[in-house]
Amino acid sequence: MNTVPSVRQILSATVVSVSLLSSVAAIAQTAPARIRATINKITGDNVDVTDIGGKNMTLKLAPDVGFLSVDNAAITDIKTDSFIGTAAIPLPDGTLKAMEVTVFPPGMKPGEGHYPWDLGDNSTMTNGTVGDVVVTSGRTITVKYAKGEKKIMIPENAPIVRLAPSDRTLLVAGAHAIFFMSKAADGSPLVARAAIGRGGVVPPM
Repeated sequence: MNTVPSVRQILSATVVSVSLLSSVAAIAQTAPARIRATINKITGDNVDVTDIGGKNMTLKLAPDVGFLSVDNAAITDIKTDSFIGTAAIPLPDGTLKAMEVTVFPPGMKPGEGHYPWDLGDNSTMTNGTVGDVVVTSGRTITVKYAKGEKKIMIPENAPIVRLAPSDRTLLVAGAHAIFFMSKAADGSPLVARAAIGRGGVVPPM
């Protein structure tokens, strides 16, 4: 019996392999990079949560997971040379309207730049250093980053929070959090960083 595979068989196997790889890639691309949820229970390195869509899930903490506390802040906490992040939507004149503002602690400058975000259609995230601050005239700030700058208007009702380095003591039932996900060597999801509200604060980012 001839056991040498035909060209048709080889092509068929190749198509199947490519299809499987494409499916895996699609799943990887659609996996959430951020999970917003309420903590239900902590068991070792596993955290049972309910996400904002009402789905219950268990998240595993990475061995080197980092924790940040999230506390309420005020417009006066946004100063020239502060490093902030702000999710926003565009206005017709090109200015951005802040959905929230996060003030980072001194020396922490993660994710500098301007890029798409997942808080609704056309939402973006701008992380950068505050330049001009005009609080008395519409609460407008200029945020500068490596490849440009954005003018951002902060509405009166936009939540403003500040972050600070913290630890596992933030992991308490009932706390609201945003979990930033990564992948283990075997491809399974891990929590790389967690920003957790204190005193009932809901991380707005």
